Amino acid sequence: MSREKPPVPKPVFNESGLEIKPLYTPADVEASGGNDKIGLPGQYPFTRGIHPLMYRQRPWTMRQYAGFGSPHETNKRFKYLIANGQTGLNVAFDLPTQIGLDSSDPVAAGEVGRVGMAVDTLRDLEIAFEGIDLEQVTVSLTVNGSAATLIAMYLELARKRGYDIRSLRGTAQNDILKEFIGRGTWVYPVQPSIRLVADTIEFCAHEAPKYSPVSVCGYHIRESGADPVQEMAYAFCIAKVYADEVIARGLSVDEFAGRLSYNFNIFGNIFEQVCKFRAGRSLWAKIMREQYDAQKSTSMWLRMIAGGGGSGLTKEQPELNIVRGAYYALIGALSGAQTMALCSYDEAYTIPTEYSARISLRTMQLLTAEMGLCDTVDPLAGSYYVETLTSQMREQMEKVMREIDAQGGIVKLISEGIIQSQLSAQAYERRRQIESGEFAKVGTNCFQIDEEEQEVALHPYSDEDALAQIAATVQVCAERDNKQVAAALAEVSAAAAGDINVMPAISKAVSSYATVGEITAKLSDVFGCYQEPIRF
Repeated sequence: MSREKPPVPKPVFNESGLEIKPLYTPADVEASGGNDKIGLPGQYPFTRGIHPLMYRQRPWTMRQYAGFGSPHETNKRFKYLIANGQTGLNVAFDLPTQIGLDSSDPVAAGEVGRVGMAVDTLRDLEIAFEGIDLEQVTVSLTVNGSAATLIAMYLELARKRGYDIRSLRGTAQNDILKEFIGRGTWVYPVQPSIRLVADTIEFCAHEAPKYSPVSVCGYHIRESGADPVQEMAYAFCIAKVYADEVIARGLSVDEFAGRLSYNFNIFGNIFEQVCKFRAGRSLWAKIMREQYDAQKSTSMWLRMIAGGGGSGLTKEQPELNIVRGAYYALIGALSGAQTMALCSYDEAYTIPTEYSARISLRTMQLLTAEMGLCDTVDPLAGSYYVETLTSQMREQMEKVMREIDAQGGIVKLISEGIIQSQLSAQAYERRRQIESGEFAKVGTNCFQIDEEEQEVALHPYSDEDALAQIAATVQVCAERDNKQVAAALAEVSAAAAGDINVMPAISKAVSSYATVGEITAKLSDVFGCYQEPIRF
């Protein structure tokens, strides 16, 4: 009598294209590179974390993304979050602010305050941060195309309030290369845009050495269609461009690298995400030590905020996003992130309510207070699966970076639209897989419920608030010293046209209450505006 052979399990691959075995043993760890690259927390290559005790000493910073409407409304939301235990602020700006337009610009019509806070002058930041201690609550500015102006505004705000900006901590997103890949809030062509990022890094290295003037964003690259390996590899290639530009100006890597930071995405397979970050930490340390001859440990740290995966959320059965968010927060904690921003359950389709933002905040607080995530460092270390996958993903990241260099480098590929075209194709393919059911999305293409489309509450847009913002800016412009503004703007033009850092001139302009649009116009007159390459 013959026995039927048991069915051979179908191969399983993660999003990064690596085949996942049904069983891992010590032999797999050895075959993937052994234990040499694991190390101890706080020691090179920092696979297990950049600090020796990690959360046992200090939990991650909780920095929810927030901001909408006017500076007054945003100030209320900031204070609400702080009162509920949030330990950092992550500022959302509206689209006109992000691309350097004043609220009164006709192009801004209908967008003023819609997806973030409207900021036209320094007065708006003064209102938004009224009553908030900038030394007790660190602030991240999520802005890119107009980042130089907003960084200058924030530092001038701190100066006016009596803070020593040499000890001021905070972060600006300011990663313009990923804007060309993904989000699209660029203003100037590629090379002048890189120059502005380098200007901010150089300026802060001298004037605000504890401030982080750029947060390189794998997050948005992932949202644009990249897999987890590409997310990290592209981000590292971009960070190297900024580092090379600053070093070419005469700064040593140890003068600025310790203030570079990263913003990464979280959604998908728990183990793949955790290994992505563990692999990325050791690879970045290797790059800094071996390619840049960094001497300080802080220059080798992968300092990062882990964001709770916007693309992972769904409009269908939105309450499921609360569960997803809890897993995303768990991934961030297991990954050793220094800061966490967890998307709220309604963020897939609207600006979060106070209620939904509080649930996300409480989710992170549950992990610190009840679930034991702060008890020990890197609790998944030593798993045959985790250590093997970490090594494999690190190897794949290095492979992708070599391929980019062989094709002429990340700047060339972005300038010619090649990266954008590749990721668009990948995003299209993933959408096709979701629609066909090949890629499971609970509530969207599987485990659906038969009912009428659920009504969801959308954040209302107020034309009256937009008009009030415009009127407030008109009043500021009427009250300021316009001769002083004109002189400051002339200095911005001269600095942009010359071979000097533009940040001192921009700082002078914002302190005289020049508008974001006025400063952007002066820079655009010199740099021009970016024309996006179209590829099919």
